[in-house]
Amino acid sequence: MKKGEKKLLSALSVTLVIVMALMGCSGSGGNTASPKSDSPSSQNNETPSTGDAFVLGEKPLEFSFYGHYDWYTMPDWGADLATKWIQENKKVNVVPVSSGGVAKNKLSTMIVSGELPDVIWMEPGAEVEKLRSEGMLVPFDDYLDKYPNLKKWAGESTLELLRSPDGKLYQFPNWYTTQPNGNAGYLVNKKIYEELGSPSLETPDDLYAYLKQVKAKYPDVVPLEVGQAAAGVDIMVSAFAENRPYTFNSMIAVPQGDQLVSLFTDPVYRELLQYMGRLYREKLVTQDAFTQKLEQVEQKILNGKVAVYVASSPTEFGSKGNNLLKAQDPDAGYIMVWPVHKAELDRNKIYPGDYKQLGWNVSVITKAAKDPEAIFAFLDWFTGPEGQRTIMWGPEGLYWDGTDEEDMPLFTDKFTSDAKGRDELMNATVNFQWSGNTVYVDNSKMKFESTLPPEKRNFETYWQSEITWKTQMNTTEYVNLDPAGDSEEGIIAQRVFEIYEQARAKAISSTSSDQEVLSLLDKAEADAQKAGYDKLLKYKTAKWQENKEKMAVSK
Repeated sequence: MKKGEKKLLSALSVTLVIVMALMGCSGSGGNTASPKSDSPSSQNNETPSTGDAFVLGEKPLEFSFYGHYDWYTMPDWGADLATKWIQENKKVNVVPVSSGGVAKNKLSTMIVSGELPDVIWMEPGAEVEKLRSEGMLVPFDDYLDKYPNLKKWAGESTLELLRSPDGKLYQFPNWYTTQPNGNAGYLVNKKIYEELGSPSLETPDDLYAYLKQVKAKYPDVVPLEVGQAAAGVDIMVSAFAENRPYTFNSMIAVPQGDQLVSLFTDPVYRELLQYMGRLYREKLVTQDAFTQKLEQVEQKILNGKVAVYVASSPTEFGSKGNNLLKAQDPDAGYIMVWPVHKAELDRNKIYPGDYKQLGWNVSVITKAAKDPEAIFAFLDWFTGPEGQRTIMWGPEGLYWDGTDEEDMPLFTDKFTSDAKGRDELMNATVNFQWSGNTVYVDNSKMKFESTLPPEKRNFETYWQSEITWKTQMNTTEYVNLDPAGDSEEGIIAQRVFEIYEQARAKAISSTSSDQEVLSLLDKAEADAQKAGYDKLLKYKTAKWQENKEKMAVSK
């Protein structure tokens, strides 16, 4: 689950009730975390790991798992082929703890009641550090050499960035990587594009002219779809500058030399919003971008009612739509184009998306766990080759049978002949991918796909190799810049984010001229500065410089 649109700066806000709970639950009794100590190893479950390693399958392992997201509901463990195999052969059972759609309140309640789950799956950053600083988490350092998959595949640089201020590692990353990945970019309706003569779509001017053609000839088609919450708008900032991923928009700061400076005064961001405001006024872009649901976006893509779709992962809906449309008309479907960019820019320095070594989110093991080493052993197996093969493509013998000299799966004929069954299995296990190993999974897919003729290659994998992986920027140095929600900088961050959201929406959908867009951004800058924006930028700059120092040390 490498979906950028689902997180939307969740680390910016930690509610007061959670802060109060975290500050007030260091007593004893039940599963409540023990008081902090100058000697962490005095806790029973922090005793250095000695003796034989825990071997999955020799004895049962059961632990509770809480996904700290409003949207996340864990499927039944053992109900699909992959987790059933793990349950039967590795003797692992995972008991879900639901957020009930109110993740922050749920976590607060569990902390106050002293009934923490064994594992919490969450965003890295401020909330993890709150739990850690109050002595609620188990460090992994004593396990790393004993169970070597994480250390091998993630690498020292990634682990160094995940370490807490006390120098210890408490976070197990998901979809970490040491190579480019990601799907951000431009999906194009193939049939409409060809019927309009396959014009150039290289520059913003080219795109503008094309969208006008679409509007004139296809009145029932959305010329440019930018997705739920207009997330695709941020992707398009890459069209106006080299080495400019949308990451800078989401962190509301732009690197300038060795400092992070205001987004609102940034010429590139201002040009982007002027361009998008123009498209909106001329009805060339989704008119309900700020109110539509994700399901509505999906239906438009599946029904071919979109000419161009810009998103952080357009291939997700594009792959489904491509298959459906081609089944009705062999000439229909979707293609991707090289990211749009101003004519004077180097096309090889245009990055609509990004990737980070740390990946997406992390799993932490709490002191409620009776056997934290066994849980770590499972996560480490899960992130290793056998675990990844199983959770991605099911147990051996169905879609893969044996491995090659690089320990990659040997896919069977059924992998391609039974695409429906394979996809159903993969869809059933996607919400169990808590410790994804990007390099292993992607290289396994690519190695297999390279043996197939183009017409038989997977839609997503094909475009990843042709365009998207070549146009994603490594932004690892910008991770974890957000302050804790209860800090002075955290309170400023929440206010600045509100100003940012309001200004962005108004600039796109409620302006009558380019000049009005600039006036809105000038006001946003003034309001942000009154809220303490300069102090927040200094805080983020310091965190950014710390990241760069850590990365330099670990090289």
